[in-house]
Amino acid sequence: MRATDRYAAQNRRARHEYLIEDTLEVGLVLHGTEVKSLRQGGASIAEAYADETGGELFLVNANIPEYKAASHFSHPPRRPRKLLLHRKEMNRLLGAIRREGMTLVPLAIYFNVRGRAKVELGLARGKRKADKRAAERDRDWQRSRARIMRARDL
Repeated sequence: MRATDRYAAQNRRARHEYLIEDTLEVGLVLHGTEVKSLRQGGASIAEAYADETGGELFLVNANIPEYKAASHFSHPPRRPRKLLLHRKEMNRLLGAIRREGMTLVPLAIYFNVRGRAKVELGLARGKRKADKRAAERDRDWQRSRARIMRARDL
């Protein structure tokens, strides 16, 4: 099994919209049918973020669709889900997000080797329009350079 086979949801847009300064793997508290629904795919974390409530971190606005095969034990798709991490890491992240311009963005939800659902969180700072253009320019240049180098080798 490849690592890409275990991804339940990815936030590809986050690396374009934000400058990711640090990443961290955290656990996720799921109820009943949410795990089965995640394994089927279809989850969306494009507009999700992590927020503090009562001294704990929660994943807010992540959409895990209802599990179709469940009759009446289903879950609300957009409920806040508790994130599991050590107190020391939580204090470090809370200190960072209380500063101006920092946010916690989920980059991916995946299943680790043991089958546990994990969230890859990124400590991020919003990019300005000029930063996005510069990143796109660099990406285009790297693509062109690779094309030129391949042509030279032939």
